[in-house]
Amino acid sequence: MKDTSIWAAYERRLQRVSAYIHDHLDEELDLDRLSEIACLSPHHWHRVYRAVHGETLAATVKRLRLHRAAGDLVGTVLSVEEIARRSGYPNLQSFNRIFKSVFGMPPARYRREGSHTIFQSNPQKGKSAMYDVTMKTLAPRELVGVPHEGSYMAIDRAFERLGGTLMAHNLFRPDMRMVGIYLDDPDLVAEDRLRSFACVTEGQHVPTQETLVHQHLEGGEYAILRHKGPYADMHKAYQWLYGVWLPQSGREFRDTVRFEEYVNNPRDTAPIDLLTDIHLPLK
Repeated sequence: MKDTSIWAAYERRLQRVSAYIHDHLDEELDLDRLSEIACLSPHHWHRVYRAVHGETLAATVKRLRLHRAAGDLVGTVLSVEEIARRSGYPNLQSFNRIFKSVFGMPPARYRREGSHTIFQSNPQKGKSAMYDVTMKTLAPRELVGVPHEGSYMAIDRAFERLGGTLMAHNLFRPDMRMVGIYLDDPDLVAEDRLRSFACVTEGQHVPTQETLVHQHLEGGEYAILRHKGPYADMHKAYQWLYGVWLPQSGREFRDTVRFEEYVNNPRDTAPIDLLTDIHLPLK
């Protein structure tokens, strides 16, 4: 069997593991059970997982649980205790300690003072406050990615699949940048029907495959808001961009897809330091 065929087989097995992890974040994730799902020996499968995904299984589970917990803190009224239990932590003290180590503040304070709050109405600044939005004219770009349907907060599942596929088939290039394309308005479309694509740039260099689809980004003028902080906070930035900046700018948005470009990688960047460029197409 050729090396590419071997890694393609690993890719399919690890996709099953990744899907299981995303679907069972509330549970204890037993390594022996995951090795059975991967159809690989417990001694070897974790090394294969790290080689393909670039991080250990424990790091993946911790990152995904905290990402979802941050989203729950910002977007729901669940208590911190409920979120800790939902995230699989044995007690509130453990959850508080680990959340603070990653996000720089305990969960209750993050809910009150996290980076999402800068886009809320501020009596000191007033509703007319303007944040840093730059205007750029971009050339068309070709992307390659995988589709995702469901909560935009869960698009990391599609990025996991995309990254594993590119690495397993030796298609990853260092100059690729992560891009998320979002087709629907979450205020108008039911969460389970939201459509998006997890992509990377330089898609013209990637051959068509069963699991990968090509996407085209139109060139033209874009308003770009650089968001710093956890991905869970970004819906507040969108609300401000559409509800405050756009009316005050006197501009109209263009009828094409909006997208996000992820400047750094959540696998090796603290959530408070994540940088995301939100692109709003303009006429």
